[in-house]
This record gives sequence, C-alpha cells and structure tokens, in this order.
Amino acid sequence: MADKISFEAPRGMRDFYPEDMVWRNRVFDAFRAAGEAAGFEQYDACVVESYELLARKAGEEVGEQIYHFLDKSDRHLALRAEMTPTLARLVAQRQKELSFPLKWTAIAQCFRYERMTKGRKREHYQWNVDIIGEESVLAEVEVLGAAVDALRRMGLTTADFKVHVSSRKFLGELLAKSGIDAAKHAQVFLALDKRGKMPDAEIAAMLKDGGLSDADVEATFRIMETKSHEASPELSELFRLAGVAGFADALVFDIGVIRGLSYYTGIVFECFDTAGEFRAIFGGGRYDNLLTTIGAEPATAVGLGFGDVVVTELLKSRLGGDAAARKDGIAVGFMFPEQRDAAVRLAARLRSEGNRVDLSLHAQKPKKFFSHAGASSAAKAVFLGPDDVAAGVARIKDMAERTETGICL
Repeated sequence: MADKISFEAPRGMRDFYPEDMVWRNRVFDAFRAAGEAAGFEQYDACVVESYELLARKAGEEVGEQIYHFLDKSDRHLALRAEMTPTLARLVAQRQKELSFPLKWTAIAQCFRYERMTKGRKREHYQWNVDIIGEESVLAEVEVLGAAVDALRRMGLTTADFKVHVSSRKFLGELLAKSGIDAAKHAQVFLALDKRGKMPDAEIAAMLKDGGLSDADVEATFRIMETKSHEASPELSELFRLAGVAGFADALVFDIGVIRGLSYYTGIVFECFDTAGEFRAIFGGGRYDNLLTTIGAEPATAVGLGFGDVVVTELLKSRLGGDAAARKDGIAVGFMFPEQRDAAVRLAARLRSEGNRVDLSLHAQKPKKFFSHAGASSAAKAVFLGPDDVAAGVARIKDMAERTETGICL
C-alpha cells in the first residue's frame, strides 16, 4: 500500500487560504501604493537565475543558502534568494540605454534554504525599493520615506516601529581615527554585525582573529558607544531632510547597524518593532560596488528589502488577528430556481455600479443563505423569494447593523 501523501506545504513554504490572502493583500497594497506615491516604477523578472550571478554577489558559500540545480541542459540555475542581483543584471543589460537615476520597485517571491526561526521562512515575498545612479543623500530619504509610508498605510505608527540608521563610511572614519588600518575594516564590520547575536567576548575574539590588538579591540567597543551622528555631515543631512519630509520621528541613530553584506558602502538602516519582539522588518542601504561585481559599469545605488513575513506578524500583534477581515460587498441569493435570473440580473447591475458581489450559485433556504453570508466578508445581503420578484422590490440587509432597506429589481 502506497504511503499517504502529506497535505502540508513543503517545510518552510506557505499556503495562502482566503483569510491569509486578506493579510497579504493589505501588505502588498501598501507596498504598491507607497511606491507609486513616491514615483517608483514597477519592474519584475524571472524567479530562476544563473547560479553564477548569485555566487558573484554573495560568494561561493551561497550554495549552502539557496535552492540550486542543474537543468536538463546541465545549466547551473537557482531560485532567487533576493532581488538585488537580478536588479543589477537588468540594469547591466541595458546600462547604455537607461536614463539615470532609476527609481524602481518590485514585489518578488524569494527562496532561501536556511534554518527557520520566528519571522523567517524558506519562501517569502520581498518588496524592493531602489534608486540607482544618484549620489545625493536625498536618494536615501526617498527610499526610507517610501518604506515608512508603507508601514503607515498598513495601520502602524512610529510608536510601533523605528528605523535604525547608521553609516559604514562614518564607522570606518571613526575606526581610522582610532588607528585601525582600513584594510582590517571589512573584518571589523563582519564581527560587529554579529553583536546581539553572540557575546561580546566572542566578538572580541573575532576581532583579534582579524588582526586587531587588545588596544584596538577596546577602541572598537568604545566607538560602538557613539550616540551622536553630528560628526557625519551625510547622516546629519539625512535626518534633517527626513524632518523636512515629515518622517524624522521614525528614525533613530544607531551606530550598531552594520549590515553584514560587504557590498554596502555608506548609509545603512534596519527597521525594528519598538517592543523588540520580532526580527528586522526591513533593511538596506547605500551600495556602490554591486554592478562592478557582476562586470558592469560602476553606478551608485541605494535600496532596501522589505519582507512580508515579519510585518504581517507585527500587524496581527498590534492590530488584532481579524483586523484585515474588512466587511465589504454584497451577497445575493435566491430561494427557488425561478428566481435565479432575477438574482443574476441584480448581481450584474450591482457589479456595474462598482460593488463587489458574491452571487449564490444555487437555490437555498433563507436561513442557510444568511448563515453563509454572515460568515463571509459581505457587508450586506439580498435574498430573493417569489414575492420579491413579483413585487419588483427586495430587501437589502446590513449584516452589522441588522437594518433593512428596499432595493428595486
């Protein structure tokens, strides 16, 4: 006897039932609206990429973190783990034709084979917002402003989240002033990015392995106590412009934000819920070297990746598990087959007027129809019986208020 097939989704993957799609749509609608409001153009691309492209961006160890395979022609391919390498490929392909700066956005499904924790799946959707070809810090302001706008459109306030902002360039300058050789900065960044995930004693050991002396290690930890960004003109301008744009209250300076990926070169940021319950909501920064990494012409860029998993958990926590289940539209039903045509005509008319209408597909008794309508997302319901059709008038019921008004057939 064959083994029973499991009805569960593969480990780390997700199914989206209608009640899950309500939340996904709330998040995606906010992504699209915020991107459009800020003038970002939408793009998309294939979910399968060449393994070489992803390895160039993340190194050969990427093979342990992604789904990759040989196709029937022995081409080494992979499911994208993030959208940035694909964005770089698209820009490189038409770099001579495009008009810079680019303001592009996408909602991409991504796959990453890694250990699952709270807020991390092996499949997720990620909103990418990028500006390519602009050196001004206003690019960072536009990207961050769009992300903050999206969170607000979802129903959150700055009491629920804060964007922690720093600069790898600024941190590098502080390290250099302390006498730490620039050649060692990359190793320092990698070690410091793990603060909070492992004890400082282990961070110190990593720093020493990177060639830092005991004095250098002490100096590095002192630098990490920096509370002000005033010594960085770039960061100071970002915070000033965020105030002009109306979202400075969403930002905090945090020297501890490093971003582990080596292609970040300047300002970096990560957004967290204020209660500290979840992983980062989104993260990103200035990256100036990615295009050259894949063999294209140099181009400065700023971008962020904003996943759907953590923010959905945060929304449910802050707003309540049924907050997205907004009642909307009209349910239309009928008692006998003889009223079916009248119900179809009514549904068609209501739809032409811009309503969302759920039309029953077969005759029902009133009790069953209203029970189903009450459990659905419909705000109102109309049930047609013989007398209603004969009179040319039915009753439309408000499911919440339990009131009724007449409606002509």
